[in-house]
This record gives sequence, C-alpha cells and structure tokens, in this order.
Amino acid sequence: MIKGSLPALVTPFKNGELDLDTLKRLVEWHIEQGSNGLVPVGTTGESPTLTHREHETVVEEVVKAVDGRIPVIAGAGSNNTAETIRLMRHAESVGADAALVVTPYYNKPTQAGLIAHFTAAHDCCDLPIIIYNIPPRSVVDMTPETMGELAKLPRIIGVKDATGDLARVSMQRITCGADFIQLSGEDPTAHGFNAQGGTGCISVTANVAPKLCSELQQACAAGDYATALTIQDRLMPLHKAIFTEPGLCGAKYGMSVLGLCSDEVRSPLITLTEPTKAKVRDAMVHAGLIN
Repeated sequence: MIKGSLPALVTPFKNGELDLDTLKRLVEWHIEQGSNGLVPVGTTGESPTLTHREHETVVEEVVKAVDGRIPVIAGAGSNNTAETIRLMRHAESVGADAALVVTPYYNKPTQAGLIAHFTAAHDCCDLPIIIYNIPPRSVVDMTPETMGELAKLPRIIGVKDATGDLARVSMQRITCGADFIQLSGEDPTAHGFNAQGGTGCISVTANVAPKLCSELQQACAAGDYATALTIQDRLMPLHKAIFTEPGLCGAKYGMSVLGLCSDEVRSPLITLTEPTKAKVRDAMVHAGLIN
C-alpha cells in the first residue's frame, strides 16, 4: 500500500508554535487532492528544529486526522540509535503504518555501522521501516549491497532514494529483490525513477501541487509514461524553484500563496528572498496552480 505520491508533509507554525489546526486541514486537503500517503516530520517537516514532544505530537495528530484512510509513514530517523528507537516505538504506539529512518548523519558510520543501526531499529518494535538514503545531507551513502543485507530483515520493506542516481533503482532491484519498495526522494527524477522500477515518490513539491504529483504517479503506474511526461513538464520549473533555497522554505511559500498555511519556518532557516519568491510564483503559473 506504500506507493504513489507521498507528500513529505510540512509542519505549519503560528508565532513559533505548532499550528495543529492548520496541520489537520492540510491532511484533509491532501486526501481530497489524491495523495496516496503522508510522511510527517521528515526533513521537510523541520524535524531538526522540533522538540521530541513536538515531533511526537505531529505524528499523533497526523495519524488521528488520517484515520486509516491512507498510510502514514512517520519520520523516525536520527544519528543516535537510541533516539531512533524511541521515535520508532512512539510511532508504532500511536498507529503509524511505517517509519522513515534516515541514514545517520554527521557521524559518518561505516556500512557495518549502518547495518547495526538499522538492525537495532528493526528489532525494537514491529513497525515496518523505509530506509532514507540521502548522501548529500547525511554525508554517508548506503550501498546497494548493504541495503540488500538489510532487505533480508522482514520489516525493512523499502527505500526512499534521494541519491539522484537512477541506476540505483536497477542495482537495488538486484540486491534487494523486485518486491522491495523503491520510492524516489528527488522530485525532478521521479518520472524516470518509476521507469527504472520505482513505485512512487516521497515528494516535497506535492505539498504545493498534490493533485499533479498524484496524477503523474498514477500515469506511471498505468505504464502511460507519455502522459506522465507532460505532467512532469508542467512540474519541472516548480521542482527547481522550490529548491532554489531550502526546499521546505520553498514549499511553505508556495502553500502560503495558495492560502494553505503560513510560510513561517524555524531558525536557522529563514523565509524566501524576494527573487526566489518570484521564481516560485512563476513556476506555479507554469504548472497551472495560479493565474
């Protein structure tokens, strides 16, 4: 059931505090727009600047609001194995469907260290795990061979692959098997990722354009890559514009243009500069989201 367009959900703020009313409205909007699942408190959910309690509250509220209608894959990653275990157990206790666990960042574990970390996360509870491999941020790259070893564990079920290397999909099919869930973690390559064997995207752009992102995934799933390409052509300027500055800032600004939430972010991030705001608005016009 974990497939298609899965927005990496932003965490809305109001005057520095969690804006839970807006969060619940966003959940309803995404379901109405055709999103196939939600991924709260990942990087786009500003997990690095949430307290543990805030992190847990966001997961709890999203699970409650979704009420079983689509899967919730809760962000539960850390560079601290004990903290990952805590977040995993909490996500399981409130009813999340799976956990997204990033490769530990900054401390640069070896491949053997990655196996130890993910095995400990796997063994701590019964929640399925999606590995999040994003070398540009974590400064460690899980190899396809390491992923293949972890894929032998029954509850390590897939990967969010943000390497940007489309060859990884085929390589991971060899080491992990064709049934291992492969989700793109990079919006600009989501179309090609599916052609290689992927089955969806954990998307930043889907915060702003959930219907288009869902339609792209539906077309790919149906094997209609020509239709998917026309949608990708509409979305590509938005993918690029959103990531001109940190992607969550771009996503929140685009959502503020649509009247969905504030563009408020937490320090050390700041709201977009005026030139980047203009790029995002122009890209939204190109995508047909605004006039």
